Amino acid sequence: MLAAILGSVITITAYQWLGKDKTNGVKIEYVNGTPTSQVAYRINEKGEAVPLDFTGTAEKVTKAVVHIQSTQTSGATRDRESNDPIQQFFFGPNGPVERGPSVSSGSGVIINADGYIVTNNHVVQDADVVDVVLSDNRSFKAEVIGTDPDTDLAVIKINQKDLPYLSFVNSDNSKVGEWVLAVGNPFNLNSTVTAGIISAKGRNINIINSNNPSNRNSTQRTAIESFIQTDAAINPGNSGGALVNLDGGLLGINTAIASPTGSYSGYGFAVPSNIVSKVVEDLLAYGTVQRGWLGIEVGSVNSDLAKENDLNVTEGAYVSGFGNMEDKSAAKEAGIKPGDVIVKLNETQIKSSTALIEYVGRKRPGDKITVTVDRKGKNIVIPVTLKNREGKVGTVRKEEKDVVSSLGIELEDVEVKTLKKLDLSNGVAVKSVGHGTVQKYTDMREGFIITHIDNNPVKSAKEVNEILKKKKQGDQVIFAGVYPDFPREYLYAFRF
Repeated sequence: MLAAILGSVITITAYQWLGKDKTNGVKIEYVNGTPTSQVAYRINEKGEAVPLDFTGTAEKVTKAVVHIQSTQTSGATRDRESNDPIQQFFFGPNGPVERGPSVSSGSGVIINADGYIVTNNHVVQDADVVDVVLSDNRSFKAEVIGTDPDTDLAVIKINQKDLPYLSFVNSDNSKVGEWVLAVGNPFNLNSTVTAGIISAKGRNINIINSNNPSNRNSTQRTAIESFIQTDAAINPGNSGGALVNLDGGLLGINTAIASPTGSYSGYGFAVPSNIVSKVVEDLLAYGTVQRGWLGIEVGSVNSDLAKENDLNVTEGAYVSGFGNMEDKSAAKEAGIKPGDVIVKLNETQIKSSTALIEYVGRKRPGDKITVTVDRKGKNIVIPVTLKNREGKVGTVRKEEKDVVSSLGIELEDVEVKTLKKLDLSNGVAVKSVGHGTVQKYTDMREGFIITHIDNNPVKSAKEVNEILKKKKQGDQVIFAGVYPDFPREYLYAFRF
């Protein structure tokens, strides 16, 4: 009996002990509550320490950031010459060309309740159709209001009212180390928010090139690069998205990344809001950017340059000359000389050529600024009235191109003897085919002689332009004509 009792006690004790240990090993507790968001503290404008919380800002900002899809309805993917006479007869002297739509995507920021959106120029450049998708998945066709390749910015508009939007804040007041959020649509992932800090300001990474052919061989720098650098994750598709402070104010437009792989590797760059707001205002008011020019060639001062030129300063913008702006230079006219170091514009300290280009780029022709230069150790204050690239102080109006130029072709009248030789009674020669509608939609090449437009005979380049002026968007145009070396008639059709 004693053995039985003792065995029972041992069994019960062992069961309870083992069962308790097993239960403790797998027990999981769930507690009702909110996620922890107070990871740190920041000082607000009142000097108060407040919890660092991104949720409110993210909710506000994502409603004003849109997804943009740009479509080029046609683009050549193959262009080859052929010696096959049968192929030449049916497909033309260059042979068949494979074409197909090209779609790219990016982001944009609504800056006005009436549907105005700012994005990057490279997001909408050369697009035939621009679609905008809002955060609530509504989709609209957009009109391109204006572009500025020198800052890689563009303004587009959708036909909607009472939209959520972001307000600009003064990017000059932003500081290195300040918390920021980047909002966009990377890899077609809508409304993505990433957090980081401002890593640096005034960065020049030499990625923006003007699309103006007249600038390609110019010694004058036309691109304005003074980026805000951030470590908030930015990837392809973020272009045109918002960089905001923790109050939801627009600090910049995300534009580029520095990466060996093409994806985020720690460096993102945004155009500062002070540049963005000036470009937007100009595009809306004038159709083109009103940019003031000093008319100088500059470089950033460093220890090597200071030693080489016996300078008394190690910071500033060194004036090396006036380049092809010498006869139009506002700086030269005011008395600035090669060898001067610009150290201040108005009350703003200038520590590099990038800072100078940004400051002047935010001014308009006719604006007056005070330039302080270091000349052989002596500071000299020089008042300067900025000019435009033509050396004038007036407003620059958007160039009204004739219709033919807008199609990307250049025409010239054909001599009578040439027409007789080709057994033609009329015709206009295509002198060149450049980037434009004709190149995108047809296989036309230089030397083509247009004899008819929509069955109407044409005799001069002026007449061609007058006919095309009467066309409306969406109208079909048919060019008929011949090549001097090919006997058959060719037809090239496209939508206006």
